[in-house]
Parts: sequence; C-alpha cells; structure tokens
Amino acid sequence: MKRIGVISDTHGTFDEPLRQFLKDVDEIWHAGDFGSLALADEIAAFKPLKGVYGNIDGGVMRRVYDEFNCFECEGKRVLITHIGGYPRHYSPQAIRMIQTAKPDIFVAGHSHILKVIFDPIYQLLHINPGAAGAYGFHSVRTAIRFVIDGDDIRDMEIGEWPRRR
Repeated sequence: MKRIGVISDTHGTFDEPLRQFLKDVDEIWHAGDFGSLALADEIAAFKPLKGVYGNIDGGVMRRVYDEFNCFECEGKRVLITHIGGYPRHYSPQAIRMIQTAKPDIFVAGHSHILKVIFDPIYQLLHINPGAAGAYGFHSVRTAIRFVIDGDDIRDMEIGEWPRRR
C-alpha cells in the first residue's frame, strides 16, 4: 500500500498548506511547471518525488526531468506528463505514449483545472490535480492524494486553498 500525493503547476510555490496536505503521503507525483530546480529539490527533500518538466520549466529542468515519466507503483503502471489533455482530448504525443505504455493511471497538468476521469477507451484513470501554485488564472489552488493498495485506488481526497492575489 502506498499513499500518493499529486500536484502540478506549483510555479515556485511549495508552502505550508501543501506541506500539511502532503505530510502523510509516501511519495509525490508532480505533473510539471515546478518553477525551478530549487523548488523540485525542496519537494524531493520533503518526500520521494517523481515528476516531469512543464512548459515553463526550461534549461536545467529539462536535463533533470523528462517530458514523460512512466513507472510502476504498487503494480499499477503510471504515466505522467505536463501537457497531455484528458479523455477524448489527449494531445497527439500523449495518445502515442498511452498506446505504447498502456498505463492504469495517466497524470497530466497544465490546464490548472482539476479533473479525475475514468477513460473507458484506454481503460485508465486520468488525473489532473489542477494548480497547486499561486500563479495563473485559477482562483483556487488544488492538489490530490489517494491510496494505491493492490488493485484498489481509493480514499481520493482533494485539497483546496484560496489563491492569494
């Protein structure tokens, strides 16, 4: 059993509300737009981190993190990217990766809109955690946490915090 925290679009923010929400997870999955390598390192020092670079992450971030990250977690195949779309509206690159990797869980960020959708076409759970950072058009910061236990994906919770302008 593993407790997973999923965040995206931190844009340089990893503050106390996020830390409190993620304090009991075993690992954090970040779907891009960290904001800096220093922030990625800060998150990785807090909890084990799996992530991808986003469109605002340049230079060194793209040498440290990949555009797609595919891995196994508790027997579930996971695919993460930043700009991936959502069921019936995936990016062409995401479709190719989904068809190749055949993930059980597909995580994408970028839209700043939280979505959790089961995709019956590819038989996967699509997760977009929204935006955890303080920058962007969103008015509410969001993150997700859940448990993977064998075949069960359960106890999904959403964290929400007002974005200070």
